[in-house]
Formats: sequence, structure tokens, C-alpha cells
Amino acid sequence: MGAFDGKRGLILGVANRRSIAWAIAKRLAGGGAQLAFTYQGARIEKGVRELAESVSTPLVTECDVRSDEDVARVFAEVGDTFGGELDLLVHSVAFAATDDLEGRFTDTPRDRFWMALDVSAYSLVVCARAAEPLMERSGGGSILTMTYLGGERAVPHYNVMGVAKATLDASVRYLAWDLGQKNIRVNAISAGPVRTLAARSIAGFPTMEAIVEERSPLHRHIEADDVGAAAGYLLSDDARNVTGTTLYVDSGYHSMGM
Repeated sequence: MGAFDGKRGLILGVANRRSIAWAIAKRLAGGGAQLAFTYQGARIEKGVRELAESVSTPLVTECDVRSDEDVARVFAEVGDTFGGELDLLVHSVAFAATDDLEGRFTDTPRDRFWMALDVSAYSLVVCARAAEPLMERSGGGSILTMTYLGGERAVPHYNVMGVAKATLDASVRYLAWDLGQKNIRVNAISAGPVRTLAARSIAGFPTMEAIVEERSPLHRHIEADDVGAAAGYLLSDDARNVTGTTLYVDSGYHSMGM
């Protein structure tokens, strides 16, 4: 039997086959999980549907995480699809305006500051709240989100996204406390630089990747499948006593002082 046989999961954040969310989805589907997917906007819909069909998904639906009504609709569809229950939720959603990842953090305008925090951090809160009754009926569940070291340390050009990730990190801990009484675990993975669509919007990304490879204890870059493997552990019953924590998949870079 696979580690996820009989498990039902929702994946938010697949953009294309290089997405970290897709690497996680492949790991879960390979272990026997039945998965539903969301997409953001018509531009990527076709690609997401094609990927989702490759793992025999029963549901692909659009979701704007900035809309409470849209999130409520999505989780109602998920409940209808999975018999009112949900075991796994993967939150791999983040956004900041490109201009705010190139200049100074100091110059971030108010509206784009709140947009970055809304999409990148508050969306986890609203999705966890919507997933709670479905996971409670399932006897518990596991929620996983994607963070980054830029939420703990200043990373040039990461700017407002770093502030959003710091908010996300704190949200993981508070959600873990709130939901733990219902046997719902909440964790995060902090990955090193991975060559994804989102990474292209970060000025100096190749430099970030080169520095991690040079200075990390393992001296190698990180692939999306490495993150998928770590996610497989955190989402599985093997991690039943792991919650409110961050697992670093960065070749050990986070442990270094220089």
C-alpha cells in the first residue's frame, strides 16, 4: 500500500510542471492520494488541467485566494467531490509585484505591501479555516505551506516578499496551536532557490542560486523533487507528531553564518 492510499488532498499553486506544488502533487499521487487542484487565471488553466489529468484528478477549479467567497466556493466543491472530507492541503501560493522585488523595500507602496501579505500569508489562514470542518470530519489532516529564509533574514531583492514570509511563518505556528486539538497539523517547508516560474521574477536569482551552492554544507542546488520528497514526509502519517515547524530543504544553507 502507498503512504497516501485513501487520502484526499487539495493542491493550490500549480503553475506548470516545474512548480514546487506539482512536485509535491506527483509525490502524493504516486503514494495513492486522490487530488483536486486549483489554478489562478485563464492564462495557466490549460496547463494545470493537463497536469492534473495525468494523475486522474476528480476536480480542477479556479481560485482567487483574495476572495473569501471564491475560497468558500472552492472548498464547497472539494467537499462535494470528496464526500465532505479532506486529509491534505498544500498551500503553495505567493505574489508580490515585480517592481517591489527590484528596488528598495523602503519604497514599497502601501497597497502593494498589503497585497503581498494578503496573497502570500493571509491566504493560508482563510484556506485553513475553510479546510478545518472537512479535516475534522476526516478525523484530522495535514496542511503544508511553502516559506523561505528571506522571512528570517534580509535577502537582497526579496524585499516585501520576505516580510510576507515572516507573516506566513508566524501564521503556521498559530494555526498549528488552534487546529491541533482537532488533530490537524500545520507545517512549512523552507526551500533553497528552485528554478520555478515565480523565481524568474526575483532580480538576481541566478546569483542567489550560485551563493547557496557555493556556501551550503552540501554544495549543491535544490530541485523541486527534493521539496516534493520532504513534503511527502510532512504530509504523511510518519510525521503525525510534527506540527508548527519548518523543514529546511536548502542543502544546509540556513545553518551557515557566512
